[in-house]
Amino acid sequence: MKKIRFRYLIMCITVCIITLLQCTMTTNAGGLERGRILFISAYSYGWDTVQIQIEGIKAGVGPNVVVDYEFMDTKRVNDETSAQMFYEGLAYRMSQVEPYDVVILGDDAALLFAMEHQDDLFAGIPLVFEGVNDIELAKEASKNPMITGVVEQLSVEKNIEFGLKLNPKAKKVVAILDDTITGEAERKNFYSYAEQFPDLIFSEINTSKLSSVDLKVELGLVKEDSILIYVVMTEDASGKQYSNSESVEMIAKYAGVPAMRMVEGGVGQGLLGGNVVSMHKSGELAAGMATEIINGTPCSEIEVILESPNIYCVDEQVMKKYGMDIDLIPADAKVINHEPTFSEKYHELFRPLGMLFITLLVIILIVCVDNYKRRKLMVELEEARGIMESASQHDFLTGLPNRSKFMEDLEATISAEAPFTIMMMDIDNFKTINDTFGHTAGDDALKQLAARLKEINTQIFTSYRFAGDEFIVILKSTSGKIVEKAAHQCRQMFDKPFVLDGEKRKVGGSIGIASYPQDATTIEQLIGCADEAMYEVKKNGKNSFAYYHKNV
Repeated sequence: MKKIRFRYLIMCITVCIITLLQCTMTTNAGGLERGRILFISAYSYGWDTVQIQIEGIKAGVGPNVVVDYEFMDTKRVNDETSAQMFYEGLAYRMSQVEPYDVVILGDDAALLFAMEHQDDLFAGIPLVFEGVNDIELAKEASKNPMITGVVEQLSVEKNIEFGLKLNPKAKKVVAILDDTITGEAERKNFYSYAEQFPDLIFSEINTSKLSSVDLKVELGLVKEDSILIYVVMTEDASGKQYSNSESVEMIAKYAGVPAMRMVEGGVGQGLLGGNVVSMHKSGELAAGMATEIINGTPCSEIEVILESPNIYCVDEQVMKKYGMDIDLIPADAKVINHEPTFSEKYHELFRPLGMLFITLLVIILIVCVDNYKRRKLMVELEEARGIMESASQHDFLTGLPNRSKFMEDLEATISAEAPFTIMMMDIDNFKTINDTFGHTAGDDALKQLAARLKEINTQIFTSYRFAGDEFIVILKSTSGKIVEKAAHQCRQMFDKPFVLDGEKRKVGGSIGIASYPQDATTIEQLIGCADEAMYEVKKNGKNSFAYYHKNV
C-alpha cells in the first residue's frame, strides 16, 4: 500500500513539473506575433561566418517566425552579370511567395544591394542590417526611416594588445591580407595603428601576390617574435579562390606561430582567436530588432547599434600547444576546446538540488520511454522514405537528378509559365571510348562530366543525366547574356582533359539549346528542338554548341 502511495506521489510531482514547463513555454511563445523574415547574405552558405550569423538569427526569433534565406555569393563571383542574375532570381521568388515583414541584410554588399533596389524589391519592407563594417555607409543608411541595424568593427588595437599580453617580447605584427575590396579596406585600417604601436614593425603576407607554395613558405617563416593576425584570405596569385575553412586549415597547418583572428570563424579549428566580432551576436541582435518590428515597433524608433558586438574568443588547445599561460585568457572570454577541471566537471553533483534534478529526470525518462521509442521509429521510417525517394530521383552512377526528376521539374517549370532554356549535351564519340578503353572508362567519363556540371550548378542552372551519355540542363532564364554565358561554361567543361584508363585524354561534347516558349511550348517539342540543335553540332564538326532555329 505504501509503495502504491509513493508511486502516486511521484507521478503527481512529475505531472506538475511537466504542466508548469508547458505553461511557461506557452506564455513565452504567446507574446510573439507570427511573421516572415528574409535573410539576404552577401556571401554563400558555405562561408562559415554566414552559418554563425544564421545560428544567431535563429536564436533571436521565436517559434512563430518563418525565416527564409538568399545568398549573393560575392566572395566567389562579384560582377554585374552575377548581380543581375541574383536580382532577377530574387525578384521572381519574392513575387511567388507571401510578403516578408522584415528583411535582414548580412554584410556590406547586401546592404548596398537593398538600398539600390529598395523602391522596386523592398518597398514598404523594413530593412535590418548586420555585419556591416563600413560605418559611414551604416550611418547614411540609417537616415532612412525604414532601415536600422548593427555595425561590425574589427579591433586591430585590442588584438595587438592581447597579442603583446601573450607575447611581451614581440617585435613585429604581421597581417594576412589579400587584394580584394575587403582586403584593401582592412589593409588601410591595419596600418593606421602603426603610430599607436611605435615599438612594433608592421608588415603583411599578401596572399594575392603569392602562389600556394610560396604562401605556405611565408607562413612558416613567421618567427616567434611576431604577432600573426589573419584578417582576410580569399585568393592567391594563381587565381585560386579560398573558402574561409580552407584558409583557416592552411594557416593553422603552416604558420610558425599561433594565428589570431578578428571574427569568430575559424576559432576552434586551429586558430588562436582574440578579440572577435561575434557573428552569432550580430545575427541575434538583428533578429531581435526584426522581432520588435514584427511586434509593432516602427523601424524608425529602433536605433542603429554603432558599438560592434565584439567578444574575446580563445582556443585553449592552441594556447597549450604553444605553451601559453591559460591564466592570461580574459575572464569574460568565450573559451573554445576548454578542458574542464575536476571541480568544473563535478561541481553540480555536490549540490543537494542536483540530486533532486537527477531523480526527477530519471522518473521523466521512465515515463516517456514509450513515446521516445515511437518517435525513434518514426524518424527511422522517415529516413528510409527519404532515402528511397532520393534514390528514385537520382542517377546511381553520376549522382545527378535522373530523367524522371528532369521530366517532373520540366513539367513544373512549364506550368509556372516562366521563360526558360534547356541545354542537351552528350559526349562526342562515346561509343569509341567504350570500344577502345572499355566500359569502365566510359563510366569514368560520365562521372567526370557530371562532377563538372555539379560545380556550375546554381539556383537557376540545374543539370540532369538524361540517358546514356546524354545530359540535360534547365536554365531558368532566356536572357541572351545569361544563356550565352551558361553555354560557354558547358562548352568549357570539355577543355580540361578527362582521365580515361589512367591517362589524360581529350574528350569533346556537343550541346544543343532550345528555349521556352520561343522554340516550343510542350515538353516533347522542346526536348526535340534541343536534340535537333545538338545533332546539328554533330554534323558540323562536333565539340561546340548551337541554338535551335526553326529553319534548321
